[in-house]
Amino acid sequence: MKIILREDVESLGLAGETVNVKDGFARNYLIPQKLAYPATRSFSRVFEEEKKLKDNRDARATAQAAQLAAKLGNLSLETSVKVGEEDKVFGAVTAADIAELLAGKGYEIDKRDILLEEPLKALGIYNVPIKVATDIKAEVKVWVIKE
Repeated sequence: MKIILREDVESLGLAGETVNVKDGFARNYLIPQKLAYPATRSFSRVFEEEKKLKDNRDARATAQAAQLAAKLGNLSLETSVKVGEEDKVFGAVTAADIAELLAGKGYEIDKRDILLEEPLKALGIYNVPIKVATDIKAEVKVWVIKE
């Protein structure tokens, strides 16, 4: 049976490709899971329409992510930490702490999207990368100062 893949299927191909599969695999798995359409002219038009809608949605999401990245790029955060002798920091500034600072400024960023290689354990100014979208990143300036 010939089918048009709606999404990428690891063992078959990429979205939009027309592939040949066994009838049972198509009828019992691919079509009910909404991974494919039967390869007919009408479903081909349906797939093209879905593709246009998805592309428009992706373009809007990318534009919004770019705007957010620009706003975050101009942002500067300040956090105060307790220090001991010789300005040695007690504890560290983690991604969760930075997410809280961002929430205080009105930006809801998940701590897993803050790409700290390791927690900030010294006083200073750091550029912290933040993943805004799949391929869009922003850098926020974080000032770690004495309490």
